[in-house]
Amino acid sequence: MIGTTGASMLLIRPLLRANKTRHHKAHIIIFFIFIVSNCAGLLTPLGDPPLFLGFLRGVDFGWTLKLFPQWLFVITLLIVLFYALDHFCFMQEHLDTRKVLKTNEGYLSERFGIEGGHHFFFLFLVVSLIIFSGYCLYPLKGEPLLGEPFGSVISKVIQAVGMLALAVLSFRLTSKSVHEKNRFSFGPILEVAILFLGIFLAMAPALLILETQGEKLGVGQAWQYFWISGGLSSFLDNAPTYLTFTSLAKGVLKLSGEGLGGLMHDPLGQVYLTAISCGSVMMGAMSYIGNGPNFMVKAIAEESHVKMPSFFGYMAWSVGILIPVFLLVTRIFFRG
Repeated sequence: MIGTTGASMLLIRPLLRANKTRHHKAHIIIFFIFIVSNCAGLLTPLGDPPLFLGFLRGVDFGWTLKLFPQWLFVITLLIVLFYALDHFCFMQEHLDTRKVLKTNEGYLSERFGIEGGHHFFFLFLVVSLIIFSGYCLYPLKGEPLLGEPFGSVISKVIQAVGMLALAVLSFRLTSKSVHEKNRFSFGPILEVAILFLGIFLAMAPALLILETQGEKLGVGQAWQYFWISGGLSSFLDNAPTYLTFTSLAKGVLKLSGEGLGGLMHDPLGQVYLTAISCGSVMMGAMSYIGNGPNFMVKAIAEESHVKMPSFFGYMAWSVGILIPVFLLVTRIFFRG
């Protein structure tokens, strides 16, 4: 409901505080990236940027709820794997540490609640702004602006201005004590912004080649769309990758009309759209740069003195855990 980035930023600091006395905890952050920062964002256009762009291009807001079987399978399997691994790691903790975690009055007596409940109103406004821009602003007709459709430009401008205003209000209306308790800083955000600016600039030629030469790839099966769109989303931004392969699927099926609505209403197009959506969203978890929240979560964890794996160390985790999961997804959902 609040997106992979929103959920990651909301929950990572409480998660770090809850586990600060543990010695073995890098795996907790890794699975948090797998689940919260990526795979769980599959159900609505609010969940992950690729699905939001699909919504702006004509995919119905509720269509992504059809991805519930894939979502449930992957999330359940990852949570079961995490529980087994976390139980093993917990049993490796020193006996004194385990006793502290079970008997610490500072945690057990602390009142459970939410400080700053008024921010739910801001979340409501963000969701409303996204839906309004998709249904009301994007379809607007007019002279193209900056080489893009009139409605697309207006939608982007209103979103940017509106979300910036809501972010400033949210920050100003949050008490300093809450920021201090959460160890909030803008460092991780700036770090990710600089990193992804470089990625966006570097990936432009690769995406242009895909758009112009994509048909030569010979992609015609759902599992191929799942793995190729997912593989590229692991290292490039998953949003333009999603648009590139949905456009490719539309061309392969010779569907006419603007936007992606044709895929949604074509039987084979729905299969392709499902595979591309799952690949783009889920495989963003394969590397730190696969999705914006991944690197931000890593930076926040390291700021809290959690020793995280290197870039390739993280990929060893993702290959060992996620690839078998995605092979099962392929076998169950995309081999028919």
